[in-house]
Amino acid sequence: MSVVPAEVLPGSALAVDEHAGPAAELGPRARLWPSLAAVYRAQLSRARVARIPLLFVATFQSVGIMVMMRGVVDGGSEAQAVVAGSSIVVVAYVALNLLAQYFGQLRATGGLDHYATLPVPPAAVVLGAAGAYASFTVPGTVVTALFGCVLFGLPLTHLWILLAVIPLAGAALSGLGAAFGLLAPRPELATLLGQLGMSAALLLGVLPAERMPEPIQLLRDLLPSTYGVEAYARTFSADPDWALVVGDLAVCAGVGVISLAVATWAYRRAAVR
Repeated sequence: MSVVPAEVLPGSALAVDEHAGPAAELGPRARLWPSLAAVYRAQLSRARVARIPLLFVATFQSVGIMVMMRGVVDGGSEAQAVVAGSSIVVVAYVALNLLAQYFGQLRATGGLDHYATLPVPPAAVVLGAAGAYASFTVPGTVVTALFGCVLFGLPLTHLWILLAVIPLAGAALSGLGAAFGLLAPRPELATLLGQLGMSAALLLGVLPAERMPEPIQLLRDLLPSTYGVEAYARTFSADPDWALVVGDLAVCAGVGVISLAVATWAYRRAAVR
């Protein structure tokens, strides 16, 4: 009996390896921007259905604050601070508070496992959700700003600055909200952190800075939403100092980049557990 070497058999693994080409890829790797757009659209659609009542609450809350403050603030820089701060509170309520709750629940219920199985970069998940929640604040913020300007007799000339304030302040606060939700060990703690952050934005952003004690003013300077409030409030003057406005917006942008990077790292850390 003759023995045939295994490597020459047509069905053998060695024969297949000899003649086979490189292994074909299962599919192209998902790129960041198409993945980001897909997550953004999905999150925006979900938020549109589930968050409209909460957005109404956020707007009503800010309008109520301005009505109450109208009894103690006549005008001038204090009125500007109240209107600007109340407008940014809408952003803080949705982008910080609700996003912290969303990611906290997503982590607790295993929802991150679903995203981990999808061929999308972690940054696309975080940025898509943050962008959707920040975009969702636009109607309430604009309505609040318009109502406040009419209530306190402030000019509407530079209301367009909200086109820059909302996304930049929203990015900074959304990054913080996502980081709170992803780093908190329990969803209850994520909710608590989101509520505390929103309360800080309310108290430190709406009240005029000159009436605060020095230590509280220093704490106010550490809050990223403060710079969105300042950027908007500066535009109420007849001749705004645009260099200071751009500087405040640059701070919001810088904090947004850092906070979203931290949130992306926190997502990777939570998804592998």
